[in-house]
Amino acid sequence: MIEIPISLLNELEGSEGFDREDFIAAHQQEIPVSIRLNPFKKCEMDLVLGNKIDWCDNSFYLNERPSFTHDPLFHAGAYYVQEAGSMFLEWALKSIKDLPEDPIALDLCGSPGGKSTILSSFLANKGLLISNEVIKTRTATLVQNLNKWGADNSLVINNDPKDLEILRGEIDLLIIDAPCSGSGLFRKQPDAIQEWSVENVDFCASRQKRILSDSISLLKEGGYLFYSTCSYSTEENESNVEWMIKELDFELKEIEIRPEWGIVKTEFGYRFYPNRTKSEGFFCALLQKKEEGNVKRARKQNRKQNIFVKNSPFQRFFTEKQGEIVKFGDLFHYLPLQFEKLAFVWGSNLYLKKAGVCLGELKGKDIIPNHELALSSTAVHSEKINLNKDEALTYLRKQELKIQSSLNGFSLLEYKGLGIGWGKVLERRFNNYLPSELRILS
Repeated sequence: MIEIPISLLNELEGSEGFDREDFIAAHQQEIPVSIRLNPFKKCEMDLVLGNKIDWCDNSFYLNERPSFTHDPLFHAGAYYVQEAGSMFLEWALKSIKDLPEDPIALDLCGSPGGKSTILSSFLANKGLLISNEVIKTRTATLVQNLNKWGADNSLVINNDPKDLEILRGEIDLLIIDAPCSGSGLFRKQPDAIQEWSVENVDFCASRQKRILSDSISLLKEGGYLFYSTCSYSTEENESNVEWMIKELDFELKEIEIRPEWGIVKTEFGYRFYPNRTKSEGFFCALLQKKEEGNVKRARKQNRKQNIFVKNSPFQRFFTEKQGEIVKFGDLFHYLPLQFEKLAFVWGSNLYLKKAGVCLGELKGKDIIPNHELALSSTAVHSEKINLNKDEALTYLRKQELKIQSSLNGFSLLEYKGLGIGWGKVLERRFNNYLPSELRILS
């Protein structure tokens, strides 16, 4: 049984929309399971979808939790498993009517990638998505999830917010899902209850202010900030928003909601309670940076790097799109033309973990394709082999797979029309090129 700290319950007592008994009862109930479909990778799903989530397109509750690990479409990036409240970001983004046609968006605390993939869907391969993760060990998960989502206009970096000076005045849309005390996840992560305390709430609120102070200069005049936490505590939520309005010259923007959704509108944001919204605990607010004052852009250093490649054999994968093939070390990447807006980042102090679509490398005259290319939703492939579910799972376990094909050499392996990886067809055998770190272990 989940026992919620009395001090938290007492803090929430009297808050708008809070019902103590219903709130406690909801924490003893089964956790809802929800997924968001990938608009770039439409296919017939193996999962049985339940009710739609009202505030996010292509998102559904599932009536039971399946084994996502054993669904090839999960590995292909056909959907993302995400808590329903967090998906409200999409609804908030749609309420913004004055973004530029090709905005630059920054997800400041990006891992594991839920909000970054929402941004990716919203941008629809227009503009640019920069996903940052401060903790180095968490960047691999962020890169993997954006790779699976398949868009080509994303950049992943691993920097502290205070070290992003080169992006000052460049960002149209800033997402800060701030590290918090985690009280909104008690049902999902009961161990977090042992770590919760009033002192930790105060510490998190202070850290959130530091992150906000270090990052708001990145926004252009008139740029938008979506701030969120998975905490119930006012200090981490409404108090921080009020502080931004008074001290950082932001304006709170209203997001239209519907009464039947159960979302609670407060003076400085929107609250999600599990007994009202069929989601975990969540808080968010949408703010706009006032246009008064002068936002100074960072001085860009023009460090010319010979990274552009002409007449690359990888160009054939993107014959229907305009972009550039570039080379970092031994690896070739495809960068859409929008990346010219951020040409100044090459050679900067940003720690790049992903740029566009990693294509692969050349060994002699042979092309060795990268797994990221197999997951791209924009690349064009001519040599493909379709697998049934058992074959796809055998491949994803990196086990021996018998392939009957007239093709020779590297081929894209697909399940239900979606790429899951590369294989190489030889005269007497088939080589499985799934990266070992991605294999299914069960």
